[in-house]
Amino acid sequence: MRKTIFLYLAIFWSGLIIYLCLKNANEIKQIEIPNFDKIIHFVFHFVFTMLWFLYLKKKFKISNNINLLAVTLIISLVFGIAIELMQQYLTTTRTADVFDVLANLLGAFLAAFLIILVNAYNGLIDRI
Repeated sequence: MRKTIFLYLAIFWSGLIIYLCLKNANEIKQIEIPNFDKIIHFVFHFVFTMLWFLYLKKKFKISNNINLLAVTLIISLVFGIAIELMQQYLTTTRTADVFDVLANLLGAFLAAFLIILVNAYNGLIDRI
């Protein structure tokens, strides 16, 4: 049951990221906070990494969190780069930005660090 919920949430979240990152930039309300888009990328990939990690952990019943986290981080990196390439080549109001990829990675790494920390503290991740 949890596996299915994590899968649906991960797919929904991934779709939301794609939609919002490829949406016409002129249709998005501009928020006057410096580098706000980097914060959004950070949050996108923090949640993305958490959800896909939890789904894959349940799906494959993997006990080695470090290997699974490495795979999930690679998935997040590839997904983020693919989004940037789609922004560059498939839209007219967006461009690729290496700093977006860095923000994505920071969010993904914080998620991985939090997973390791929570699991080391009380094994919560292994019990989900």
